[in-house]
Amino acid sequence: MRAGPADARSWPAALAAVLRGNLGLLALLFAGLLLPLWLFAELAEDVHEMEAMVFDDPLLLWLNAAASPGWDRFFGVVSALGFRYGVVPADVVLCVTLLALRRWREGAFATVALAGSGLLNVAAKQFFGRERPALWESVAPEATFSFPSGHAMGSMTLMAVGVLLAWHTRWRWPLLVAGVAFTGLVGLSRLYLGVHYPSDVLGGWAAGLAWAAGVYLVLFRRRRPWRAGRRARAG
Repeated sequence: MRAGPADARSWPAALAAVLRGNLGLLALLFAGLLLPLWLFAELAEDVHEMEAMVFDDPLLLWLNAAASPGWDRFFGVVSALGFRYGVVPADVVLCVTLLALRRWREGAFATVALAGSGLLNVAAKQFFGRERPALWESVAPEATFSFPSGHAMGSMTLMAVGVLLAWHTRWRWPLLVAGVAFTGLVGLSRLYLGVHYPSDVLGGWAAGLAWAAGVYLVLFRRRRPWRAGRRARAG
């Protein structure tokens, strides 16, 4: 059946209604999923082919030139908070609290995103098998593989989960600012300590953000985009 003039005129309005009603979804899909996945894929390809990245060693050496006992202590504390003594306890508290409050969907999102991030990181490290930097003897040496950074991935996943859960509240911007600052410091601490390349940290951030955004999109999609256009035409 051929579309009449009224149908033709309603097409732009319907499309505009669909886009307007899903701008947040499209932004999350692009900035939270597609862009980080592209960045991770680019880094992963170079790591898999054992290609040296021009910014890795110079940035590490520049940070090491500024090393001091005070910075050693500071970044050692930040690094500990970025995993065992900060991020992991926060993950557990967040998931248990949401489930105890019977917020099942939010609890499922937090649990799958946070636990899945850890499992994916372990699997990725085993797959890529990248050795740690050996430019100097670190004050906090690590024995596992390097890519992607578990500290960077875990802190980014926690930040993304917290911001997405709070997005429709007044806490979203304070959480975003605090999360960016904390995640950035954790990544910087791993570089300062000489246990990760910058590309490891970038890969961890990209993987953590993409995983959290992907889980959120799967669990929290409430309607299909074309239904907004259908309602607009009915109106």
